[in-house]
Amino acid sequence: MTRADWMSGGPGGVPVPINVSWHLWPDCNLKCTYCYATFRDIPGTLPEGQAVEVLDRLRAAGTEKVTFVGGEPLLCPHIGRLVRHAKDIGLVTMLVTNGSKLVGRLRDELLPHLDWVSLSIDASDPAIMEAMGRGNRKFLGYCVRCWEDLAEVPHLRLKVNTVVTRLNLEDDMRPLMRRLRPKRWKVFQVLPVRGQNDGVVAPLLISSAEFQRYVERHRELDAEGLGPVAEDNRDLTGTYLMLDALGRFFSNRTGEHVYTESLLDVGVWEAVRQVDWDVSGFLGRRGVYAWGAESDAGDGSG
Repeated sequence: MTRADWMSGGPGGVPVPINVSWHLWPDCNLKCTYCYATFRDIPGTLPEGQAVEVLDRLRAAGTEKVTFVGGEPLLCPHIGRLVRHAKDIGLVTMLVTNGSKLVGRLRDELLPHLDWVSLSIDASDPAIMEAMGRGNRKFLGYCVRCWEDLAEVPHLRLKVNTVVTRLNLEDDMRPLMRRLRPKRWKVFQVLPVRGQNDGVVAPLLISSAEFQRYVERHRELDAEGLGPVAEDNRDLTGTYLMLDALGRFFSNRTGEHVYTESLLDVGVWEAVRQVDWDVSGFLGRRGVYAWGAESDAGDGSG
């Protein structure tokens, strides 16, 4: 699918939902201090059969890649079956996880059907990780061991997600990135979202200038192919095509989560039309990239 095809390829010129982040499970087993996806306003989740139908409808509408996100998606009791079904119908599959449940039978069930695993690692210092709510001081070591285990899987591409807050603003991630050598390292400015993290996030906020200083401090990694792909609050607002646990697209363009009707009720195209997706911003932050092994959609840096 060419860029021109998907940008206005749906009925009435609606863009094709080419890359969808599905927050299919709102609960989490960690308590990250800054979290802007707490989903306290989500009353439930879809049963397995309807969740499978969501994947089928997205694929029929031209979706190429689905990212399973949370909360913590590995708490979903049917996550293995959903990932396998997504792969079976031709979707590129990504999992964003804190890694704590990626063990044993679940690990073995998931890995054959995943193209990407993204581990959330916010700091190179165990004490900072603990202060940010990412487990105790042993959790960073666990994440590194998990990463090294995953790196042995030949087909799997690995990614790190880092959220920059007041707590980790001065942390130096260069040695850790050189050790892990991720395919991609995404770095996000902590984002305030009403109804999600208001009341707790204010002391953790940083300015755009502070965020850029963090990014620039790590730019020497660019020469090694490990440099950060940075997204500030502007990049994070309205540019992701996000789906909630009830099959509703949602946007944060107004500073809070605003939900469409469920695509199971009104169809994919009407739900995409309702969400008011910022496609220009999506392109600007390089939301289309070479996510598949044979894709020619971009340079792999988004």
